[in-house]
Amino acid sequence: MEKWNHTSSDFILLGLFPQNPTGILLLSLIILVFLLATLGNSAMIHLIRVDARLHTPMYILLSQLSLMDLMYISTTVPKMTFNFLSGQKTISFLGCGVQSFFFLTMACSEGLLLASMAYDRYLAICHPLHYPVRMSKQLCVKMILVSWVLGSLNSLAHTVYALHIPYCRSRAIDHFFCDVPAMLPLACMDTWVYEYMVFVSTSLYLLFPFLGIMASYGKVLYSVFHMRSKEGRKKAFTTCSTHLTVVTFYYAPFVYTYLRPRNLRSPSEDKALAVFYTILTPMLNPIIYSLRNKEVLGAVTRVFGVFPSRKT
Repeated sequence: MEKWNHTSSDFILLGLFPQNPTGILLLSLIILVFLLATLGNSAMIHLIRVDARLHTPMYILLSQLSLMDLMYISTTVPKMTFNFLSGQKTISFLGCGVQSFFFLTMACSEGLLLASMAYDRYLAICHPLHYPVRMSKQLCVKMILVSWVLGSLNSLAHTVYALHIPYCRSRAIDHFFCDVPAMLPLACMDTWVYEYMVFVSTSLYLLFPFLGIMASYGKVLYSVFHMRSKEGRKKAFTTCSTHLTVVTFYYAPFVYTYLRPRNLRSPSEDKALAVFYTILTPMLNPIIYSLRNKEVLGAVTRVFGVFPSRKT
């Protein structure tokens, strides 16, 4: 690793790619992914906002997922790209705190929102007669607000703690964004208390929701296989498989990264896993939810005038 001597309060982000032709090629792919994610999530938010047929709890939750993904990828990729192209690796102390806050807010809020979406599908498939009452728009809005508020509060606590840690070693963070666990090796104090906080937060916001989602979809799949209607069974199975794909791409690398003890982690592996939940997942979500969803494709036809031959 390069040695960086830095006397100011700024941090150094060592980045994801080397400064060579291979790095330029890989960065170009990341920029393409960023543009696709921005376009896809913006289009999803616009469709759900303007098409009255999509003003249901399921799609309201999906619009929030797109908003979170849009903010998620915008938190990391632009700064990483600027640093690579400019040859600078610095990020200010305040900028690092802001980036960390928004990253953690999106991470925790999206973890809770995906659990809310799983609950919505559980009610719709397993209790269809009670669904309109038990999953009202008011409850949907409350679930969204809870996701944002709890995610923000948890993020604020972690960010404030990180900004008050005394850093007396190199200020070079071996990552492509200000990930607080990657900053801990730079501290000149024992950080075991904070590492325990990371374990608790990861369990509350990611592991437990993930286990709850898997348990709920176990019941959902059981109900699907006992449906009499072949068409209903096919539609429900498509919905389940779509959501489980998103859940797996998001939760698995996140939980694996943050629940491991520090002595079992490596910066290169952490950065590779971070690509999945900070860059690839925000691009995949709108693609997965649109291409396998007739209602969304129908909205695309009505709003943008494409796919005119597909029946909805």
